Amino acid sequence: MAKTLLEQLREMTVVVADTGDLQAIEKFTPRDATTNPSLITAAAQMPEYQEIVDDTLVKAKQDAGANATDAEIVSLAFDRLAVSFGKKILEIVPKRVSTEVDARLSYDTEATIAKGRDLIAQYEAAGIPRERVLIKIASTWEGIQAATVLEKEGIHCNLTLLFGLHQAIACAEAGVTLISPFVGRILDWYKKDTGKDYTGPEDPGVISVTNIYNYYKKFGHKTEIMGASFRNLDEIKELAGCDLLTISPKLLAELDASEGELVRKLDPAKAATMDIEKINLDKAKFDEMHASDRMASEKLEEGIVGFTKALESLEKLLADRLTRLNAGSKIGEAGAVIFQSYDLDGDGFITREEWLGSDAVFDALDEDHDGKISPDEMGSGLGAVIHLATSAR
Repeated sequence: MAKTLLEQLREMTVVVADTGDLQAIEKFTPRDATTNPSLITAAAQMPEYQEIVDDTLVKAKQDAGANATDAEIVSLAFDRLAVSFGKKILEIVPKRVSTEVDARLSYDTEATIAKGRDLIAQYEAAGIPRERVLIKIASTWEGIQAATVLEKEGIHCNLTLLFGLHQAIACAEAGVTLISPFVGRILDWYKKDTGKDYTGPEDPGVISVTNIYNYYKKFGHKTEIMGASFRNLDEIKELAGCDLLTISPKLLAELDASEGELVRKLDPAKAATMDIEKINLDKAKFDEMHASDRMASEKLEEGIVGFTKALESLEKLLADRLTRLNAGSKIGEAGAVIFQSYDLDGDGFITREEWLGSDAVFDALDEDHDGKISPDEMGSGLGAVIHLATSAR
């Protein structure tokens, strides 16, 4: 019997399922996963999680001290909730979970280092070895410098919001464990900017990840590359051979149902023979390359702003909960809070471009598949997403 495209892909690439769907996890066996502030926000409003959220808030208030502000208490509580959910995810996946550093620290190296150390300390106090945790940091120059320090301490990092070669090179030279460039989001930007459609090897997202891969393999960098955010099967096929690819259940199912020969496009042996110029990267060169790459500059800033807005909404929700510990179930309210966080232009819909969470979650919430999420879709779908993401123990 001929092998499916998915079977062939697994022979050359580590396949990670980009999903919170329990059935998809069981079927496609993801290796890694990530905590999600949106899921934590929704869980904080569901009856079955009231006790863990309330206990976390009360304990954070006690530990923060009598002079702590509500903001300080909420910040401490959020970190502990992220770790709590990370622990639950590690009961499902066999390898690693990524836990995010506050996006507002993206340009503060020392604060990012401190936050990374604190998150790892919390995991280790709970009996989770640091090898199973990735600290997720935005790919600013300051964030990458923080990752340099953390990696030397054995704290592994996942650098996100990565859109340019200069970011990737800086991450590799910092000894970062993993980078996750967004293939589809790069494509989205170029389609919107140029009005053109791109397919196959001409896809700008494919080109970006291919260039990063070849550079890494040419110069012997050990940082893993995990392509993410795919829009179609062609993008996946063009990146066959990449270290890791994180793929939505829909596209995994298409790969599993398709046969034919899958040609390896990315190969370390071929990359080693390529004529690639080595870039000597310091901060001045990084800043120069970043300023000249409008796409990378805009997408990085957009991501940080979006993550910040989502976190501020979550903090407000937790602050309100701090004063009303006996609040009832408010799944619909949680949906409204999250919706406002992502509806950046306030037009009443969340487009894929505005969405900063998992593409698989976007697809699950977009019930009518029109490419945008309505308030009703957010409210009705969020509870199901939460149950699926956290019900396996």
